[in-house]
Amino acid sequence: MPTLPAVLPIHPFTTPVRGTVELPGSKSITNRALLLAALCKDPVRVQGALFSRDTEIMIEALRKLGFKIQTDAAAKTVRVEGEGGKIPKAKAVLDVGNAGTVARFLTAFLCLRKRGVYTLDGDAAMRKRPMKGLLDALRKLGAKFEFKGAADHFPFTMKTPGLERGGVIEVDASASSQIFSALMIVAAWAKEQLEPKRVGPTVSEPFVRMTAKMIPQFSRGFKPVVNAPKFDDIYFIEGDATAASYFTILPIATKGTVGTYQIFGLGELTDLQGDTAFLHVAQKVGLHVRKLAHHTEISAGSGYRGLTQNFNPFSDTFLTLAALAPLLDGETIITGIAHTRKQETDRVRAMATELQRLGQEAVETPDGDGLIIRPNLSALRTKAKRKPIVIETYEDHRVAMSFAILGSHDLLGNGKPWLHLKDPACVGKTFPKFFEVLEKLRLESKAGKK
Repeated sequence: MPTLPAVLPIHPFTTPVRGTVELPGSKSITNRALLLAALCKDPVRVQGALFSRDTEIMIEALRKLGFKIQTDAAAKTVRVEGEGGKIPKAKAVLDVGNAGTVARFLTAFLCLRKRGVYTLDGDAAMRKRPMKGLLDALRKLGAKFEFKGAADHFPFTMKTPGLERGGVIEVDASASSQIFSALMIVAAWAKEQLEPKRVGPTVSEPFVRMTAKMIPQFSRGFKPVVNAPKFDDIYFIEGDATAASYFTILPIATKGTVGTYQIFGLGELTDLQGDTAFLHVAQKVGLHVRKLAHHTEISAGSGYRGLTQNFNPFSDTFLTLAALAPLLDGETIITGIAHTRKQETDRVRAMATELQRLGQEAVETPDGDGLIIRPNLSALRTKAKRKPIVIETYEDHRVAMSFAILGSHDLLGNGKPWLHLKDPACVGKTFPKFFEVLEKLRLESKAGKK
């Protein structure tokens, strides 16, 4: 990952955005693919894989469990030698960082090993994230947990049963769809037919559908690519639809002047990623979206309006819209996001706090499920004229990337940075080269390249 300062000034675009963006691989798909590949009986090459903190944590954990993994970051490939549903090592100490997919998926995955003893811990933020629904379900299957701190939270040591029981297993996945996805993955490799059943609703439903569609691709095998090495099947990772949201909305930050650019990796997508729904939000706000054969093209509109939107199915992208709300006409009302309070940070509170720092009226709804933003561009400009505004990112990659797009707006009309970001390196969680990509796009636009 590029070396970044503790506080990063965001250089605004002084010309309409014009250029191309190649998206990183999807984090959600990459981490699912890595775990599913480890469950296969034959080697799998994951092509187009994302190399970021979250995926590297998954790779390191699998290696500590005895899986043979070869990586090539330059070629964006990971070769995993699966063990046919077996976990080689019965003991390991594992670090899940602040990666929700690793924390939930790996904990359930470990239960496939009979008489395993594993100690797991994560970052300070992960120790607060919800695990109870998953742990309760795994207890019913015979897993035992010894907690080092708060009950039902990291760190803990677990003794694993080996999934030999069948039947219906009820699970409360109301706090995170990853809890249900974790059980779906291991149920496909249980010795007896095991059926996870949700008790009540879950959030981010599209991620459950993603898991359901990926499992058969691995459990039943998938077709090798022509001319691929005979010992490998290849699984291709799509461009990250969540990462695309930042560049999708970027034309709003270029004074509304028409500037088109292309997002490669968002053309021939399957329906795996629910966050592609953000393209519809972009259209409702006033951007022009055109899907072509191998990419999506976004064009600036003549004006942008606030809107009311339920983000529950694609909540990772609500921050993208919230950060740009100061540049929209009329209030923006975002709902369906209560569960994001227990993610990398309390995202609702974080966005409200930073928007208020920018002189905007940002109010959390009484039920805790939403955010109402009333823009005040003149107040923002007045604050920025006094001195650069420094945004706290809360070690949250999505807070950082969202406000970087707002900072790309030439607010003062002089091309000088008016918005600075603390801890910009937090983007390494999912998009290590984000600021490189943004700066390259700015320079290309300034040079008039297409």
